[in-house]
Amino acid sequence: MTRFTGIILAAVVIAFALIAPASAAAPESKIAKLKGVDIHYLIAGKGEPIVLLHGYAETSHMWLPLIKELEKTHTVIAPDLRGAGGSSTPADGYTKANMAQDIHALVESLGYKSVEIVGHDIGLMVAYAYAAQYPTEVSKIALMDAFLPGVGDWKSVWLMRDLWHFHFYGETPLALVKGRERTYFEHFWNDFAADRHHSVPEADRVFYAKEYAKPDHMRAGFEYFHAFEQDAKDFAKFEETPLEMPMLVIAGGKASGQFLS
Repeated sequence: MTRFTGIILAAVVIAFALIAPASAAAPESKIAKLKGVDIHYLIAGKGEPIVLLHGYAETSHMWLPLIKELEKTHTVIAPDLRGAGGSSTPADGYTKANMAQDIHALVESLGYKSVEIVGHDIGLMVAYAYAAQYPTEVSKIALMDAFLPGVGDWKSVWLMRDLWHFHFYGETPLALVKGRERTYFEHFWNDFAADRHHSVPEADRVFYAKEYAKPDHMRAGFEYFHAFEQDAKDFAKFEETPLEMPMLVIAGGKASGQFLS
């Protein structure tokens, strides 16, 4: 068995988990009160710790099917990122480097010195920033279905006209989506899907729309994109020091494809 076998198997499970209804038994739900932010997280299982970071228009809820599998062999930690789900929504701090520091503080508070880490979409950026800032504390990393601002030909993605949501933040966008959160998220769940009929299940759509309709959550979510220019500067600097831990990058052929390969 090669050193990549475990992470590849985990990735296969992830691929199926992302399209499956979230019907697993509930893990423990907790709040960590960290410096400047409260982070809600799910935790289950025993063994080597693995951290799962969700994407935009989602929360830690997305990982429930995968937690059911991974908890057999790992301690699984699935936080809500700053600004999402049950975590707090501070006025600032939405660069991915800073959000990675939130997750690192959470991991430290749980007593772990090293973790495996998986990131999907915005969570991919946070996972990379975590590994870049704490390279000796990450044993493996998996990055799923997005890009890294500042790395490669990222502006070809960031400036695409059909990806208007990257530039959709501020007072007027917030007024437009208030009470219409699900309509806005259908753009991600339907228009970005290879097949909208095999995208996010209906029960999860209802769940996520309700979560992001909480006070200040849409504003916080928009800040993930607003921070991309600073993220690009941070990541360009991080890129100067290649990561040495085993890394797996996976993406759908009708999504980001080979962009990060």
